[in-house]
Amino acid sequence: MQDYEESVSFLGTWGPFQRRVFFLLCLTSAPSGYNLLSVIFLLATPTHHCHIPAESNLSQDWIQASIPVQVAGRPERSSCSRYELDLVQNLSALGTRPSLDLVNNLGSSPEVLLSSLKQESCKDGWTYSTEYYQSTVVSEFSLVCGDQWKQPLTSLVYFLGGLSGCFISGQISDRFGRKPVLFGAIAMLSVFSIAVAFAPSWPIFTVLFFMLGLGQITSYIVVFVLGSEILIGSTRVIFSSLCLPCVYVFSMMLLPGTAYLVRNWRHLSWTMAVPGLACIPLWWLVPESPRWLVSRGRSREAELLLRSAALENRVEAPHVIFLSANVEKATSQKAESFSFLDLLRTPNIRYIILMLWLIWFSLSVSYFGLSFNMSGLYGNPFLNYFMVTAVELPAYAASWLAARSLPRRRSYISFTLLGALALLLIQITLHSHPTLTLSLVLLGKFGILAGTGVLYMFTGELSPTVIRNTAMSSCAMFSRVGSSVSPYLLQLAVFYQFLPWIVVGSLSLLSVLLCVFLPETFRQPLPDTIQQMALTQRFRWPWASTPPPKDDGKSAKDQTTTPDIICTTRL
Repeated sequence: MQDYEESVSFLGTWGPFQRRVFFLLCLTSAPSGYNLLSVIFLLATPTHHCHIPAESNLSQDWIQASIPVQVAGRPERSSCSRYELDLVQNLSALGTRPSLDLVNNLGSSPEVLLSSLKQESCKDGWTYSTEYYQSTVVSEFSLVCGDQWKQPLTSLVYFLGGLSGCFISGQISDRFGRKPVLFGAIAMLSVFSIAVAFAPSWPIFTVLFFMLGLGQITSYIVVFVLGSEILIGSTRVIFSSLCLPCVYVFSMMLLPGTAYLVRNWRHLSWTMAVPGLACIPLWWLVPESPRWLVSRGRSREAELLLRSAALENRVEAPHVIFLSANVEKATSQKAESFSFLDLLRTPNIRYIILMLWLIWFSLSVSYFGLSFNMSGLYGNPFLNYFMVTAVELPAYAASWLAARSLPRRRSYISFTLLGALALLLIQITLHSHPTLTLSLVLLGKFGILAGTGVLYMFTGELSPTVIRNTAMSSCAMFSRVGSSVSPYLLQLAVFYQFLPWIVVGSLSLLSVLLCVFLPETFRQPLPDTIQQMALTQRFRWPWASTPPPKDDGKSAKDQTTTPDIICTTRL
């Protein structure tokens, strides 16, 4: 599409039109970012124990004593069992204070006496702590103990919605346009955020939550593509690699603060609809992609839009913007599009894409697994999640700076290795040094996110132009598969309490190992065809010298240009 960029170069790169599109598109990413962590707060599990009904006529001391105490790193009251209530009532008749009267009357401590009693399940339901949450989906629908399996399943359904959105959004937007799909996804976010608040049961909530996940990722994919197609040159680079992710992260940071103020999950669902509703009026200010209009043969509409932009920028548009030959060339390139199967057709692209799929999957499991494992840390969950989200800002800034001047493999390996080592060290400090543990979590999140930022550009530069969109979309799909698996990481703690952190760190190390075998792309010309792709490395140290760029007649500027359109999704 270089002919297109030459045709619209008269607009410049940073006029009033570009500034308007730049800031408005950044704003339209806010609903997607604001809803991303909703799964964590809506499905939070408050501290709970078996409910002791008032009819039992037990004193508060006996109610406390009727819940077994378990020790796993630290003493905790059992969440899913209690001593048989009839026997506890019989013992309570011997004295009013279990800690003193039983000792005097029976000559034994209450702990010894009660520990010999049989235990039973929570037949009368549960009592949930309201220290951090007034109510959540888990507490309202009792998704604990025997129904605990519904918690990760609900998160899985949410991420499967994102996987479906990633799969279909590109095809729909290619056919009907970027703008209708963008605002349709934002409207979907708002509608289903409100609908979720009225869910009367867990099955209905799960169905609505799937639709919420579909709209969440779809809106981000389309806004990324729309900005990549309208903006050109350095403006596009800073939009896609720095400013759009930063606005996305800022909107993510707002949700923990909102959840702190709004402790009821239904009320929180209503507030999640506000950013999307506020963005709907932007429909009349955000333009359709001229590049997409040209690719669909609607060059007259594209010219009308660009002439309007020229008036806004106070520049003179040429008499003929698009030559017929250029339009025909763009249309023919569109017709010769490649399919998903072409990613596996030849050995070299097959090896590269399989490694990329595993890397994207591993990083996504690490990213979301780290977020879900935050519930196992001490301290205020809202502050913890805010800090873990805020660390993404310097991470994206670091990846942007590294992508400007450092080799891709070396940057990715350095960042991700730092994150993996920090996460593996958590098992040493988890119970003994809470502050140090949180610092390691933040360092691990920084490394993984900085590595992810490099990975976006690295994947785009490895993929040939003829199939770059398909390659990036497939990687995003495997990223969503990883996020779908991540809720089940917490279940591994049943076997070994440090196992979730070990898995997260090990998968990050796996992605580092796979990256060693990928070819370097820094200061190399972008491949246009599958045959021009660089060969995989049998083994090449990441700090080895970068080979000089091939002399193929392209300028240095062309060789270092970021890929034109990259259809991606935030992890």
